[in-house]
Amino acid sequence: MAHFVPEKPMYKQGLILLPHLATLGWGYWAMAAFIMHFWDLRHLKNLFPSLAPGRGDVRKFTNLTLSPSIIFGYLLKSPFGGEGWIVSVDDLEDIIGGHVWLGDLAVFGFIACCFVWFNNTAYPSEFYGPTGLEASQAQAFTFLVRDQRLGANVRSAQGPTGLGKYLICSPTGEVIFGGETMHFWDLRAPLLEPLRGPNGLDLSRLKKDIQPWQEWRSAEYMTHAPLGSLNSVGGVATKINAVNFVSPRSWLATSHFVLGFFFFVGHLCHARRARAAAAGFERGIDRDFEPVLSMSPLN
Repeated sequence: MAHFVPEKPMYKQGLILLPHLATLGWGYWAMAAFIMHFWDLRHLKNLFPSLAPGRGDVRKFTNLTLSPSIIFGYLLKSPFGGEGWIVSVDDLEDIIGGHVWLGDLAVFGFIACCFVWFNNTAYPSEFYGPTGLEASQAQAFTFLVRDQRLGANVRSAQGPTGLGKYLICSPTGEVIFGGETMHFWDLRAPLLEPLRGPNGLDLSRLKKDIQPWQEWRSAEYMTHAPLGSLNSVGGVATKINAVNFVSPRSWLATSHFVLGFFFFVGHLCHARRARAAAAGFERGIDRDFEPVLSMSPLN
């Protein structure tokens, strides 16, 4: 069997990104065209602008802002001084128009979070660090290599529960790693693919065809799990100072989820408050009894 040599990741990433971005681009424009020309925007009856006089009020929706010069003009503003960059937007029609141009950011954030955390094709481990699944499988692989060199029979060795200590069968009959890593048996990663046969992990390849780069990559992935853990609580042995190590994958996935969550909750807050105010049962202080109404004018 010829030795497996990993390809340079940048070329493969380019092949992935080009159709990916092209498809997303056309998808955005198709969605925007549908909203602008076919969707009845009159169901957006009420908006709640927080800058309206008197602590904000519900008003009727007027005209959707679709002008690219206005929408993208916010991006061209200075973040310094009084211009305020994109956070200077103070018109809900502009905000809704921006959503038409940009798409559903909350859903995209959640989708991107899942891709970042689990997908090593869209987000290669060479750039972002290993996925949790890769780190877990790398732990099993590292220990198998170590113990096999010490004389262990990895084919028949049993763990304390009677299952295979190193290798077991998956629900579909494939040979997979044993131990806690069996939960991630369907992982596909460049580290392990050369060692697979038609029935899962190939025992003869595990004995004869393991390459040094696979051992190095496995040890690196095992000790750089995207968990920030001090010990093996998550089933992955990490560095002793791992609490100070958070991989780019962890940062990226967390930021996508948190920002997506904020977008979603912000939408619920604005939409429900507007509907409640329009229906006349908004909770809060009655305006007729607000303290500011009984205060004397400053002048």
